[in-house]
Amino acid sequence: MFRDTRAFSGFAVDDLDEAARFYGETLGLAVSEEHGLLRLHVAGGTPVLVYPKADHVPATFTVLNFPVPDIEAAVDELGRRGVTFERYPGLEPDAKGIFRGGGPLIAWFTDPAGNVLSVLQED
Repeated sequence: MFRDTRAFSGFAVDDLDEAARFYGETLGLAVSEEHGLLRLHVAGGTPVLVYPKADHVPATFTVLNFPVPDIEAAVDELGRRGVTFERYPGLEPDAKGIFRGGGPLIAWFTDPAGNVLSVLQED
């Protein structure tokens, strides 16, 4: 039924202007606004929809992952841009914030609305 339908993902934030600044300036994504919604233009051509929700509660899981070829460089650059990395019990990261305990190397951080994002190293 949906084989030829271009699907897209979306998530909520509590402040659309703040989200636009974070995703556009801090993360360096192309961001557009239309009808009171943000579109994050990511590689691959399928936008991610970001919509305002006054009673927004961040998800307890990662809503957006950014695969990178060099996680060390990505974490260093994000740190220079003011991003801090999350530390979760049982998933202790190294001093830089990179979890190396199994699976891909990954570092989690949040957007201003508290949504969990990650950078993870591609093999």
